[in-house]
Amino acid sequence: MKALVLAVSAAAFTAALPASAGIMTIGGSYAEGCFRAAEQHSATLESLTTCDRAFSEQSLTREDELATYVNRGILRMMRSDFNRASLDFGAAIAMDPNRSEPYLNMAIMRFKQGKSAEALPLFSKAIELGTEVPEIAYYGRGLAHEDVGNVKAAYDDLQRAVSLKPKWEAPAKDLARYQVRRR
Repeated sequence: MKALVLAVSAAAFTAALPASAGIMTIGGSYAEGCFRAAEQHSATLESLTTCDRAFSEQSLTREDELATYVNRGILRMMRSDFNRASLDFGAAIAMDPNRSEPYLNMAIMRFKQGKSAEALPLFSKAIELGTEVPEIAYYGRGLAHEDVGNVKAAYDDLQRAVSLKPKWEAPAKDLARYQVRRR
């Protein structure tokens, strides 16, 4: 099963981040349906019911359970149900504190909520744990650094995001707002 990283951005962060990163299940299960809904950004009540049914009607492996928490959390975040999304991401982190996806999605959610100071250590933890989409983590952390007034760190992270995924327009566009002056 694959857990996703939601596409979210600041003004542009809500739309600029590609969905990815994860943990995927093979077969026609409810857990896979939950993954597909998160992957397709289909945050309908039917999609959430599919995720819930994965927990109630399937015998999930530990890996699939963790991934389903992340995927359901993404769907809840997309519906602005931040409290329940936070519970899902927290459950995934408790199951395996060494997985990067729950931290990255929690960071994106905190950023989306306007809680950049809370998002910063979560983005850093996702990077430290080796997220499969470091460009998203660096981009998000760069925007969060900018929000809290750390322009140098913001610039460095945006540069890193651009270097990791040069064809991704969002970080390059944000980086272009900066002017570097040598003293």
